Amino acid sequence: MFHHYVTTLLWQNYCYLEYKIKNMPEGPSILLMKESIQKFEGQKVTEASGNAKIDKDILIGKTLQQIKTFGKQTYLIFDDVAIRIHLLMFGSHSVDEQTKPDRQLRLALLFSNSGMYFYTCNVKMVDKDFLATIDWEADVMSDDWNPSKAEKKIKANPDMMVCDALMDQDIFSGVGNIIKNEVLFRIGVQPESLLGKMPTKKIKELIKEARNYSFDFLEWKRDFTLKKHWLAHTKKICPKCGQKLIKKQTGKGKRRSFFCETDQKLYQ
Repeated sequence: MFHHYVTTLLWQNYCYLEYKIKNMPEGPSILLMKESIQKFEGQKVTEASGNAKIDKDILIGKTLQQIKTFGKQTYLIFDDVAIRIHLLMFGSHSVDEQTKPDRQLRLALLFSNSGMYFYTCNVKMVDKDFLATIDWEADVMSDDWNPSKAEKKIKANPDMMVCDALMDQDIFSGVGNIIKNEVLFRIGVQPESLLGKMPTKKIKELIKEARNYSFDFLEWKRDFTLKKHWLAHTKKICPKCGQKLIKKQTGKGKRRSFFCETDQKLYQ
């Protein structure tokens, strides 16, 4: 009986971790989080708490000047300091009320009439000068996105697999595993293709669709219809030819890829 209980508990924990890993936040989800907390810009912090190992007291009385995102990271910018929030694999947030237990609460910032709460994430205090070192042009959803710079970085790594390139936050900041799989299906390229073997036309398609799909993701996520639009990610059958999709861990990160050997070309 006890063995059965332990086995069941382990299976439940495994399923929970699988669910969280499959649904880890990507750039569009971070933009939605920004939208939900943007109402606090211009307001002063009245209370700061949580178990993040930063000096929270220095935030009290400071005004939240601006909220900026860079890929999967969020920066809360105050008068003379900034807080970086990275949700990692398991992070989340809530607005107006605390929805998870104290042990998961990394940072809570209260203002005059409400507050924001961040759970199971990485919280780091950075100097405002650090913000000037960020390559904002690498964020695929930013107005500063620079496709030409992305192309140069890609061409400088001819032996890199395209699946690794898409997940490289120095090249495509904000792109995650869902976007990777869907973009590669859109452009008809297998994930283990080498960048140096792909024609320039395909490289340009890759860069264009990384941004296009990210904004499609944002709209579908906002409408709660994201999964309905998946063509390859977690799917078993190719929607184009009807053949069975390949599920394989690819690249240096060994992340899950779903692709069609018929409709996606391997460049090697």
